[in-house]
Amino acid sequence: MFDLTAPIQPGALLTSPVQTVSRLAEPGRPSPLARLLDVVDYGMLLVLDDGCVVFANRVARAEMNDEHPLQLLGRDLRARCPRDVVSLHNALAGALRRGVQALLKLGGAGQGIHIAVVPMADAGEPAAAIVFGKRRVCEELSIDAFARHHGLTLAEARVLRHLCSGERPQDIAFGLGVKLSTVRTQIGSIRAKTSSRDIGAIVQCAARLPPLPCVTRRAAWSG
Repeated sequence: MFDLTAPIQPGALLTSPVQTVSRLAEPGRPSPLARLLDVVDYGMLLVLDDGCVVFANRVARAEMNDEHPLQLLGRDLRARCPRDVVSLHNALAGALRRGVQALLKLGGAGQGIHIAVVPMADAGEPAAAIVFGKRRVCEELSIDAFARHHGLTLAEARVLRHLCSGERPQDIAFGLGVKLSTVRTQIGSIRAKTSSRDIGAIVQCAARLPPLPCVTRRAAWSG
C-alpha cells in the first residue's frame, strides 16, 4: 500500500513500484472511456491507493517532458523540484485517505503549472485524479478549425494563434516581421468575421472551443 506516513526526502519517489494494471483498459486494448479521456484538453493521471499511476491521457503524456514539474518514470510519479515533494505527497494523502481535494502550484515561475488533486470516491477503491491546468488557451487544431469555419485568411489565422498565446499586437508584428498597422487591420477583420467586440472576446471565444486532437495520435496509454 501507499505509505503516506513514511518520512519523505527531497527528490524521493512518491509512489511504490508498479503492482497493478490499468482498470480503464485491458493491456493493448484501450476501453471507450480511456479513448474518451484521450480527447480531453487537460492532462489527467489516475493514481490508486498503492501509489501506482495506472492511466495517463494523451495531453498528460505529451506535457510531461523534461521541463514539466512532474515526472512519470514507468508508473512512478516524481516531483521534479524538491520543494514540491511534500506538498504533492500531502495532497495525494488528503485525496486518498480523507477525500479532500486540493489545488497546487508546482514548479518555478517560468515553467510552473497548477494541478488539481481530486478524490475518486466512486472508483470502487481509493483513487485520486491529478488534473493539469491548461498551458495554452486552446489547441492549435481547434483554432485552425475555428479560423476555417469563420472564413479567416491564412494570415488572419496565424495572428489568431498568436493572440491566443497571449501575445500583444506589437509583439506579433515584430515576430512576423510586418507593420503593426497590418496586424491591427487583421485583428479588425478577425473581430468582424467572428462577431467579437475586442481582442479579449476573441480569446475568450477560442478558450471555449472543444479540443480537436490529431486522429493519428496513439490511443491512451494503459496496461
